[in-house]
Amino acid sequence: MVAMPAVEHPLDQDEVLQAFLELDTPPGFKAELIEGEIVVTPPPDGDHEDAVARFARAVALESAEELYVSGGKGLITPRGRFVPDATVAPVGHFRAQDSWASAVGVELVLEVTSTNPVKGRESKRLGYAAAGIPCYLLVDRSEGTVTLFTEPAEGDYTTLHQTGFGKSIDLPAPFSFTLDTAPLR
Repeated sequence: MVAMPAVEHPLDQDEVLQAFLELDTPPGFKAELIEGEIVVTPPPDGDHEDAVARFARAVALESAEELYVSGGKGLITPRGRFVPDATVAPVGHFRAQDSWASAVGVELVLEVTSTNPVKGRESKRLGYAAAGIPCYLLVDRSEGTVTLFTEPAEGDYTTLHQTGFGKSIDLPAPFSFTLDTAPLR
């Protein structure tokens, strides 16, 4: 995580957003605006990337519908600007959209915990729910669990299914397949 310099006066939300949008991060780093805080994270490790790739492969091979898995797609949510590890949407959904897109129409977001697991467990979960994204899949490497959050309502998900690595978890339509979590560890 990169520390931001102190400011002499508090910035309002518009100033923070403008500073965020003008931020120039080093190659491979990811910047997000999470609940008014600019968070910059280093490139992910190989195990993180392997989990994302294995999830993308499962979606491509097993989903009941043709869906695209996009890595690094910026989403605008009511709680900030997030870059999920993977975003799943219908084929062509992001065509002709800017680097920051509305979360409307996104079917699922995937986060694999890294340097700051608390953001994925709470802040991002609440942001994705507030945006109305039907499914949030959290691969929590430090806890050894995979959690599927569904049915967003009133700013949070109302249903969750959690399992340990090595167990299976059923993904609802439009996926309609059972995900083996063993390869995600």
